[in-house]
Amino acid sequence: MSRRKAKKQVFEQVEVIDAGAKGKTIAKAPDGKVIFLPNAVPGDVIDVQTFKKRKAYYEGKAITFHKLSDKRTNPECEHFGTCGGCKWQNMAYEHQLFYKQKEVTNNLTRIGHIELPEITPILGSLNQYFYRNKMEFSFSDSRWLTIEEVQSNEDLGDRNALGFHIPGMWDKILDLKKCHLQADPSNAIRNAVKQFAIENDLEFFNTRNQTGLLRTMMIRTSSTGDIMVLVQFFKEDKAKRELLLDFIADTFPQVTSLQYVINGKANDTIYDQDVICYKGADHIFEEMEGLKFKINAKSFYQTNSDQAYELYKITRDFAELTGNELVYDLYTGTGTIAQFVAKKASKVIGVESVPDAIIAAKENAQLNNINNVEFYVGDMKQVFNDVFIETHGQPDVIITDPPRDGMHKDVVLQILNISPEKIVYVSCNSATQARDLALMDAMYKVTKTQAVDMFPQTFHVENVVLLEKR
Repeated sequence: MSRRKAKKQVFEQVEVIDAGAKGKTIAKAPDGKVIFLPNAVPGDVIDVQTFKKRKAYYEGKAITFHKLSDKRTNPECEHFGTCGGCKWQNMAYEHQLFYKQKEVTNNLTRIGHIELPEITPILGSLNQYFYRNKMEFSFSDSRWLTIEEVQSNEDLGDRNALGFHIPGMWDKILDLKKCHLQADPSNAIRNAVKQFAIENDLEFFNTRNQTGLLRTMMIRTSSTGDIMVLVQFFKEDKAKRELLLDFIADTFPQVTSLQYVINGKANDTIYDQDVICYKGADHIFEEMEGLKFKINAKSFYQTNSDQAYELYKITRDFAELTGNELVYDLYTGTGTIAQFVAKKASKVIGVESVPDAIIAAKENAQLNNINNVEFYVGDMKQVFNDVFIETHGQPDVIITDPPRDGMHKDVVLQILNISPEKIVYVSCNSATQARDLALMDAMYKVTKTQAVDMFPQTFHVENVVLLEKR
């Protein structure tokens, strides 16, 4: 049954039947079209109000809940529903895993038309909260207000915020009281910094007007106990800057790396900025199977350290290295996978397009006394020419771990031209992975596939695939 209301359509007593991409759930309208929903769980029976109509689907939201799904659980976080970080906190973890596994399998079969071997069950995360080793928080002088606050007509007092961007709103910041993603002392540092800044009249940033002093704060933790705090200032004010940094150093002596950036440009990315070490070291260390990885403020490192270890073990197991193989590691980043598999290989060649990452990879290899790895900077579409192969050798195994967009089709063609015996494809986006696998399907057969949950409470999932020559 449906009725019209202010040009928006309402469908009544609709059952939510599935979970879809990007954390949305799926229902079916009476006319057979799919409805994508942001605020329901499979098994809910709801009334839906649509706010967008397309040829093949609607987008809408649940406005009345007639029956709550048995897949539901109570969200741990008070910010759930406003903060966009953990869209699946209201779904019990075993069901999160089920839908992640289903998405990977559907993508490989429907997008890639891949014939799959027996599916290895998804590997869940031991820690379902407080698992991230890196968080970035934004300062704002005009925090996000709830509808109740807007309608209250009361003096709302302090409007400063230190937290996350509201989804889809670049200038609105949700003030966080407690985040369940990063372990202590993350919340303590963030809350203390906010309170100190307010008490000492340190101006919070205004994104629209490009005014204020405090822009962002990044906190990185590691399994070794190191903690990095980086504060980004919009302008230099030596007295206020030192006041805040000294407060952090004195209040949290466990911080081993205290750094700052002065960034007066329009956006708050730090990758083109000078990072200045104020106290401690300019890096922290992560450790895995005795290997140490030096991480600076700009380094990429998997944000779930425990699950990164599991992911890398699966990658190494899939490669089935005996000690005699030449391995190419594409999109090597700071060389973590390359170094992790090196002791089981004859030689590993890592390739990455970011020069700073390769500098870090070489430094880490030296730190770990690994002598059978070499790292090269190059555009992946161009690097694998005949001269490169002739110089470094024909690889027995290629490991590839591209960004979310997957591999450029020219890279796929180069891999096919190189024609290694095995390819291990690590992906954070099974849709683009499926697209790439389809291009290789004539020459390679998928013989193993393993999904890994790196990000509990979210819809994100990693997947590792082993390809062997047909």
